[in-house]
Amino acid sequence: MSLPYRGGTGPLNLLIDSTGIKAESEGEWNARKHGGPKRRIWRKIQIGIDEETLEVRAVEVTISKVGDAPMLPELLNQVPPDQNIGSVTADGAYDTLKCHDAIAARGAHAVIPPRKMPSRGSPRAPGPSPETQRSMLRDTWAVPCGDNGAYSTAEAVSKRRCIA
Repeated sequence: MSLPYRGGTGPLNLLIDSTGIKAESEGEWNARKHGGPKRRIWRKIQIGIDEETLEVRAVEVTISKVGDAPMLPELLNQVPPDQNIGSVTADGAYDTLKCHDAIAARGAHAVIPPRKMPSRGSPRAPGPSPETQRSMLRDTWAVPCGDNGAYSTAEAVSKRRCIA
C-alpha cells in the first residue's frame, strides 16, 4: 500500500510506536443488547510517522498477539527505498538485534532506549558468563566449611556436606 505524503526537508526521521484498538463485532453488539457473554476483539496498529511533517509514512494492523519488534522491518519496507532515513525512534519494545539490523540496513540511526530487562534478541550485553554466574552464586550462598577452605552451597549446608 502506498501512502501519499508531502515530504519534508532533509532525511526522514521516523517515529514508530503501536497501540491497541478495540473492534466491536456483531456478536458483541448482540451480547450487549440481549445479555450474555461478551467477546472482545482487539487489534494492534503499528504506525510510523514523519517527525517533521507528522504524516503517517507506514502502518500495519495485526492481531493483538503479534509483538512490536517483528513488525519494524515491515514498517521500514513501506518507506520507498530511495527515501533517505536519518533516524528511527521507537520505545524499548523495539530493542532487538533484528530491529537494529533492519534500521542499519536502511542506513539510519536507531534511537531506541534499552529495555529494563534485556531480552534474548537484545543487542545489549548478554550478562555474566555461566562461570561468573556460578562464582557469584557460590560467593552469595556458599559458606566456608572445614579447614581446607572448601565451600558448600545452601543445599550442601542443609545436608551437612562440604563441596570443593
